[in-house]
Amino acid sequence: MIPAVVSVNVVQDVKVSGAPFGMAPGGPGGGDDEGGGDDNGPSPGPGAGSPGGNAPSMPGDPFDQLRRYFGQGGQRDYKQHGLGSGVIVSPDGYILTNNHVVGNAEEIHVTLMDKREFTAKVIGKDAKTDLGLIKIDTKDPLPVATLGESNSTDVGDWVIAIGNPFNVGMTVTAGIVSAKGRILGGDYDDFIQTDASINPGNSGGPLINTRGEVIGINTAIYSRTGANNGIGFAIPIDMARNVMDQLKAHGRVVRGWLGVEIQEVTADLAQSFGLPKPEGALVASADKEGPASKAGIERGDIVLSFNGHPVNDEHELPALVAQTPINQKVPVEVMRNGKRMTVQVTVGERKEPQVASAKSEEPGGNWGMQVGDITPEIAQQFHLETTKGVVIRRVAPDSPAAEAALQPGDVVLEVNHDKVGTVADFIAKAKDAQSKKKSALLLVQRQGATLYTVIKPAEARG
Repeated sequence: MIPAVVSVNVVQDVKVSGAPFGMAPGGPGGGDDEGGGDDNGPSPGPGAGSPGGNAPSMPGDPFDQLRRYFGQGGQRDYKQHGLGSGVIVSPDGYILTNNHVVGNAEEIHVTLMDKREFTAKVIGKDAKTDLGLIKIDTKDPLPVATLGESNSTDVGDWVIAIGNPFNVGMTVTAGIVSAKGRILGGDYDDFIQTDASINPGNSGGPLINTRGEVIGINTAIYSRTGANNGIGFAIPIDMARNVMDQLKAHGRVVRGWLGVEIQEVTADLAQSFGLPKPEGALVASADKEGPASKAGIERGDIVLSFNGHPVNDEHELPALVAQTPINQKVPVEVMRNGKRMTVQVTVGERKEPQVASAKSEEPGGNWGMQVGDITPEIAQQFHLETTKGVVIRRVAPDSPAAEAALQPGDVVLEVNHDKVGTVADFIAKAKDAQSKKKSALLLVQRQGATLYTVIKPAEARG
């Protein structure tokens, strides 16, 4: 098994404006920094850390902290290095690892157990599950890991973690499965918790059962120091296998979509809805253009099963839907007004929002805002009624966007009287305005009202 584990070293060119290291406003986190994110990506909360390198965010981008530098001043270039692990899943050089290890790397270098080194390329990445698939080219067949079944793993089973912590070399640690189904903040979280020692550099390495089968991909640690405290998390291999197959085939993950916003069924809610115990997922709202609404599912329905699989709580439904083929009709059992009923829903495709920052390549050309396309999910998140324009997802402190009083949730309809339909439209118009180093007039919609605001170039402020 050990020969199938590799070390992954990454390099990224980072442009940093103003603030010196260690003084970035805010801190690392999941959120929306990779489109997933922002989609973000799951985050275990305070004290969590990624075992992928020096940056303490999980699962996220090891370079996220550097991208949060929005201070004024000259621009400097840095080579940021990151460290992780990976596991060879095919003899022709496919390697499974974490997205937060390789997702934004300029260079990826893989070192095998026999000391051979290769340059790898990214085949696909998925921020929502924090998985990445890379490939190296070699004439000789490579040793391959055996993938097991994480669903058959029980709490208390002995497991082994393999990786390259702190770049000291390939290291094996042992422990047990401490828990299953851990939720750390993401829509598709289903982590295996283990007390096998996992440290920075272990990200992307395998968690192995006593039969030598991979049952998880080590991803995160819960720690106030950044080092192991006996609480580590691994992505179940059953989920990782599905994502890996899609990345290999398409370079991205296609997920099913119902078009509902759901919430937990508490004991009080269960009693109110006539359920004998808290179970299922309560529909808080249903997109009128979504598959669920078109099939007759309404706000206040409790989803009890999906395509024959029981829905024990609200965390299970998104994963079940995501893994369902697009356009497949499936039975969905709901409780409405104390009565059980089954409706047939044709699953749609979840559209991942395109996300970009309003930046030009010139120093000082950063408006300090991140925008995204308005998908049904984004419309629900920001309670938007419009599908026109692009929504502001993040505004950096002390930036031109902040000075213009722009806020997350604002919808940009026009830039200099030119209509904005997509992120690509916005970026093109923003770059044009920035290249002229002049103020730009934005038409913004906020809570149903429209207003104009002027955004000034960074060098013209103050």
